[in-house]
Amino acid sequence: MDGAGAEDERNGGIGTNGTKRTETATTVNHERSKEQDMGDMNAATGETRDPATIHQPVLLDDCVRLVTSGLAKAAHPVVVDCTLGLAGHATAFLKAAPNARLVGIDRDAEALALATERMGREGLADRFIPVHAAFDEFTDALDAHGIGRVDAAFMDLGLSSLQIDETDRGFSYSHDAPLDMRMDVSQPLTAARVLAEYDERALTRIFRTYGEEKFSKPIAREIVRRRQEHGPLATSAQLNALVDEVIPKAHRPAGNPAKRVFQALRIEVNGELDKLARTLPQIALRLGAHGRIVVESYHSLEDKTVKSFMAQGLKADVPPDMPVVPPDARPFFRELTRGALKADEAEIAANPRSASVRLRAVELTRPLPERIIERFERDTRPGETACDGRGTSARRRRGGRN
Repeated sequence: MDGAGAEDERNGGIGTNGTKRTETATTVNHERSKEQDMGDMNAATGETRDPATIHQPVLLDDCVRLVTSGLAKAAHPVVVDCTLGLAGHATAFLKAAPNARLVGIDRDAEALALATERMGREGLADRFIPVHAAFDEFTDALDAHGIGRVDAAFMDLGLSSLQIDETDRGFSYSHDAPLDMRMDVSQPLTAARVLAEYDERALTRIFRTYGEEKFSKPIAREIVRRRQEHGPLATSAQLNALVDEVIPKAHRPAGNPAKRVFQALRIEVNGELDKLARTLPQIALRLGAHGRIVVESYHSLEDKTVKSFMAQGLKADVPPDMPVVPPDARPFFRELTRGALKADEAEIAANPRSASVRLRAVELTRPLPERIIERFERDTRPGETACDGRGTSARRRRGGRN
């Protein structure tokens, strides 16, 4: 995932170009990546893929400042890019902080290989540690490399243009492809399996919760009816056509009517929100003094998860009427972005995928209280579910402290 940028301080809510940036209600983003932004990548013709041209980072300057401006306080700073992607952010972080090391985590082996090649070409390989893992394996990744504390952790929750352009994975409704949608192709659950095995109630829940689709129930009903009569859906074109038939033309949002369904399936297949909720406390537990968490979100469910997590440390943990705040109940985070930063009109024009981004950042101001440590450790514990046709998926979600 590529994007970047940051403000060291709140800066009065003013963006780096003087444009006012304020927090607004986040809308669901269904078209984070545009095929016209693919640069020089052309898998069909076998041309060499240049990571620098495949994906355009979002809010790069803002993210770089937020991640790196506090690193001077550390003797040997360590940054973790939890969503390395093609290393657009990561290379910028290392160039801005020449004494820092960076751990780059990505569950997509192809993206990780391309990012590692890029680091070598840019002369940054000696300060870069690639890790093939999901970001909710944050603790395990650090432990495997003997890293105790980190000074900044970054997450860009957008879908990589590399994944959009991989037509054999079915991420995009713009290409006819098998309904796969796995970011990690070694996991068993695919979008096709969800559509073939989940019952109507489970499909309705997924489309409504993860896609905010108003016609979730009739879409789910038609998927179940069609698979009973003709077999399960297998390609993105088939799913596109089904949704197109179900949603009345008079009630369609702008763009492809299937975009919400595709988003919901991708979130379910990859367990994105569950992994995010388990990763944020893992990061907080490993932050060093003045360590920072910087996150770019692209739809309301992601942003709500990030906002709720950060809010735990931004206010005193006492009843409203308590006259004196005990030291142990004082805030432990300092907000660096004053709500969420958004892209301005110029950035959106240059990079359409930035239209729905929400960038939030906090800094650790004191050691975590013991009760917060216990809470965060509890929140990082992995769960195990089995695909039972009711919307629970067959995958073990790893993460948390050993």
